[in-house]
Amino acid sequence: MTRHGPTLPLWLCVTCDRPWPCLARREELRGEYAEDSCALKLYMGMCLASARQDMSWARPEALRLRFLGWVP
Repeated sequence: MTRHGPTLPLWLCVTCDRPWPCLARREELRGEYAEDSCALKLYMGMCLASARQDMSWARPEALRLRFLGWVP
């Protein structure tokens, strides 16, 4: 279980207070989904959809890069 979960509605890491997914969580997710990058993209896409609702003031492109820009 990760300690780097999101604090909603601002989507900040509960441990390091950085924008979620923080670098530590990204590494964890890469490991967890190493065999299924499509599942990782789906999961992060669902997180992106939720974040867009929570942070309607944020630029959509910035959110897209934050949630999907790092996914292989």
